[in-house]
Amino acid sequence: MNTRLFSFFLCCSFFSVFSVFIFAAEPNDPNYYSGTDSERIAQAVAASAKMGGVVRIPARVPDEKSPRTFWLIDSAILLPANTTLIIENCVIKLSNLCRDNFIRSANCGIGISGIEAISNVHVLGVGRAELIGADDPRATGDSAKVLGERTYGTDAGREGESQRGDWRNIGVLFAWVNHFSVRNITIRDAHAWAMSFERCAFGKITDITFDASEKRLTDKNGKSFPLLNQDGLDIRQGCHDIVIDTIQGGTGDDTVALTAIRSPIREDGLLEKTEVSGPRTDGRENDIWNITIRNIVSHSRGGHQIIRLLNGNGTRIHHVILDGVIDNSPEDGVRDRATVRIGDSNPNWGGITPLGDTYAITLTNIQSRAKAAVLIAGSLTDSVISNVINLNPNCEPVTYESGKERVKNVVIQNVLSVEKENQ
Repeated sequence: MNTRLFSFFLCCSFFSVFSVFIFAAEPNDPNYYSGTDSERIAQAVAASAKMGGVVRIPARVPDEKSPRTFWLIDSAILLPANTTLIIENCVIKLSNLCRDNFIRSANCGIGISGIEAISNVHVLGVGRAELIGADDPRATGDSAKVLGERTYGTDAGREGESQRGDWRNIGVLFAWVNHFSVRNITIRDAHAWAMSFERCAFGKITDITFDASEKRLTDKNGKSFPLLNQDGLDIRQGCHDIVIDTIQGGTGDDTVALTAIRSPIREDGLLEKTEVSGPRTDGRENDIWNITIRNIVSHSRGGHQIIRLLNGNGTRIHHVILDGVIDNSPEDGVRDRATVRIGDSNPNWGGITPLGDTYAITLTNIQSRAKAAVLIAGSLTDSVISNVINLNPNCEPVTYESGKERVKNVVIQNVLSVEKENQ
């Protein structure tokens, strides 16, 4: 067989295999469709409503437009109620054009006011399931950061574009979602917090790996900026009855943060905010309660906290169980500010909380080599701290930054500090 004839048959064979795959793909698989990757995924999500609500995203099949096997998206994957998204052995990456989340509950977004609660939204990774940030992001950081001043973004100075970070920089964002789950996902180089849940309830977040470092980027003028606010998982005000289990990897900022900082009542969906949902009342529904956190093996590469509990302006955090934290920061790397930090004196967040606003907290089975093992920077009442191994001989197992008078009816037992750090 001559070379030209062989090439003809080889080409025919490729397109035959490709055609068979497309024919075999189901309508809930984006490989079934044409268009941009975002358009194809959106069509698969829409079709899933007729197929039991299950969307399946396997690896992208190379085609005449691109040899890529990963999905490159320009806008967030929006998940409506009663939807399960299965990410199966593939990578979903943000494009340099994207200023949006990887995944967002479909009930919230720009211009959506009066967010209505939805239920039964699930994200399941099978095998290698990775979400990766853009190579050259348009914006990074939270709403307190100005692009080009404290954090990186190619939108810095661009007319018509918001000059602050906002909720679009969050990787996975759910608001007002009940009965949800996220499992077996790796998130690398998120543009701010990797995951955030606002006013969500009855959920499970399990088997999550984070990979971020607040690494510095350089703009076209040669100026370097960090990527700020690369938390791992944030549970925001109004969340309750949530289990967080098995978190690993490294984050730029806090690994797991429970943050209930009440802001003024406002509309939903506003930009220049880190929360897409605004408070509607000043009631107790803004608290965070009934949260279980287990099996955390991580560290903050930016020198922040592994676990942070932060509330202020009248919100409360209570009925929280933290069982099992291992600080795995490298011996030659940056030490965490604290393995567990409770409260803060910053007036921007309401200052030190009154006694009784942070209570019914159980902290147990903590191994730390941070600058502080358990740092009480606010108030704490009616709680237990136990089984703490402090591997940093230069600090106490429990540090009372705000003063012991801010701590009442707290049992502290089985705490140990090494005399000399093991090398």
